[in-house]
Amino acid sequence: MLNNLPQVTKNILILNIMFFVASFFLGTQGINLIQDFGAHYVNSPFFEPFQLVTHFFMHADFFHILFNMWLFVILGAHLEKMWGPKRFFIFYLVSAFAAFALFNMIGVYEIETLKEQLVQDGNTLSTINQAILNDNSFEYFGDKYTVERYVRMVETPMVGASGAIFGVMAAFTILFPNTTFYLYFAVPVKAKYLVGAYLAYTVYKVFNPSEMDNVAHLAHLGGAIAGAVMVLYWRKKDRSNFW
Repeated sequence: MLNNLPQVTKNILILNIMFFVASFFLGTQGINLIQDFGAHYVNSPFFEPFQLVTHFFMHADFFHILFNMWLFVILGAHLEKMWGPKRFFIFYLVSAFAAFALFNMIGVYEIETLKEQLVQDGNTLSTINQAILNDNSFEYFGDKYTVERYVRMVETPMVGASGAIFGVMAAFTILFPNTTFYLYFAVPVKAKYLVGAYLAYTVYKVFNPSEMDNVAHLAHLGGAIAGAVMVLYWRKKDRSNFW
């Protein structure tokens, strides 16, 4: 199968598999690669600049990477064959970075708001962050809900190629809206309806998040918006030879 894939699609697939295997085996040795290489909010004490790139090669579990790479290989390979490796690689990176940017827009503001509340309760941020880094107790830092929410937001990283893949999905749907997919391998659904419904659900979850939902819906939306904008711009610019 790998021999039939275009170069960029194949290399990105291999890198994702390598990172996943490495995170699994290192995890058995007590090394949490997801925590280190996942994307934390830029105002988290765990944020590192390299996470801008490493986060979209990390995945939480087997089904996470399976679903992402399955969609990527099916749709991404088709786009790369049509656009060429350079344009497709740029498209993939921009979609991934846009996902990270939108993911941060609201989260960074929420963290700053929580910081202000914690300081008002008589804490210092250096003390709180030091307690987080050392896995210490937060019992005496003030309002329990505020502390728990702050700790959860600064500790939990965003991982996965989903932002970039939502860009791929959006681009493919704009270019080939009537392509038929088979939902559960049995129910025929056109791309414009399937992806459209998925994006509508994503928008709904952005504005109506549940407390236990660990999916970065905002990142998905950011990738989709970037992908749609790029493909519409390229189609207008290259009208004479664009699909």
